[in-house]
Amino acid sequence: MASLGAILRHPDDFYPLLKLKIAARNIEKQIPSEPHWGFCYTMLHKVSRSFALVIQQLGPDLRNAVCIFYLVLRALDTVEDDTSIATDVKVPILIDFYRHIYDRDWHFPCGTKDYKVLMDQFHQVSTAFLELEKTYQEAIEDITKRMGAGMAKFICKEVETVDDYDEYCHYVAGLVGLGLSKLFHSSGLEDLAPDSLSNSMGLFLQKTNIIRDYLEDINEIPKSRMFWPRQIWSKYVNKLEDMKYEENSIKAVQCLNDMVTNALIHAEDCLKYMAALRDSAIFRFCAIPQIMAIGTLALCYNNIEVFRGVVKMRRGLTAKVIDRTKTVADVYGAFFDFACMLESKVGKNDPNATKTLTRLEAIQKTCRESGLLSKRKSYILNNENGSTMIIILVIIVSIIFAYLAANRQK
Repeated sequence: MASLGAILRHPDDFYPLLKLKIAARNIEKQIPSEPHWGFCYTMLHKVSRSFALVIQQLGPDLRNAVCIFYLVLRALDTVEDDTSIATDVKVPILIDFYRHIYDRDWHFPCGTKDYKVLMDQFHQVSTAFLELEKTYQEAIEDITKRMGAGMAKFICKEVETVDDYDEYCHYVAGLVGLGLSKLFHSSGLEDLAPDSLSNSMGLFLQKTNIIRDYLEDINEIPKSRMFWPRQIWSKYVNKLEDMKYEENSIKAVQCLNDMVTNALIHAEDCLKYMAALRDSAIFRFCAIPQIMAIGTLALCYNNIEVFRGVVKMRRGLTAKVIDRTKTVADVYGAFFDFACMLESKVGKNDPNATKTLTRLEAIQKTCRESGLLSKRKSYILNNENGSTMIIILVIIVSIIFAYLAANRQK
């Protein structure tokens, strides 16, 4: 849970944070008893707590399929990300990974921490995969095969142009969007979405992560991971790693803003995709990460801290997104508000200011034309001074927790 100081600064965060904490504990209690399914859901919670929360929106059969889909692709991604694996070893594994998911005995030691556990015990994932319905298995196999081949291609190829960037993001994330659309369709709950919209759902998330994770990727040991396209960064610096140095701060931020502007091109497709969803659980599952993405872009834009450390939404705002995203009106409202926040940060001297503003205006126009902005209560742009009663409540709860903890020690 967030610190007491953070809650006092944003007292309206308290109740959503409390609900999030309770939901996280309930997830731990609901882990299946079968060893392989227990492993899968435990591992899902460890490698992505936010995804583990969001996936709970789904019904049991679809939830199991999405859980395994996520873990299979996370394992594939672990192989790709491990820079200590020699290329001649890594490429065949990536290409053949779709075959390994049918092998109950296959595993491959790589990765670190929880990802190492996932890879060492991948047979648990395969066992669960083989219990899924055939249509789910076929969708997961197809996407895994295509993604592995795409990853292998970019092991031996630099991301030079914006087209390369889009292609790489398609392989590692756009295909996830296509795969999820197939799983939703196989469940009988949704029509099959157009590939172009499914692809944009993945690209919007992936490009946000690539922007946010600049410093982590560039400092990767033993070898840097470079996903920002040369066509963009070469306009500002001689080497991609130069942006982490203080003397290049101005150019680094201009490049960052260029990257954010590139990501925004997918926002309207994402809104179209989500507006077409019929099932409320699938809608929430899709909508929450997309709102988090545009919120993260708004925080990253014009922010030198991207090159100094980690930039992410505060936990309380994340809790609000999870708690209050229930209808398409909530999505239009959040996209509109974050677009306004981002717009307020655009400086007239930025080289891409006109392009950035044009894309933000397009997002805002789509949200206005939905006719739904008046049907939601904004929690993003409100001035959160907070009420005295909420602050008092926080203090009382803190005292109670301290009292109970002291009694336990006695």
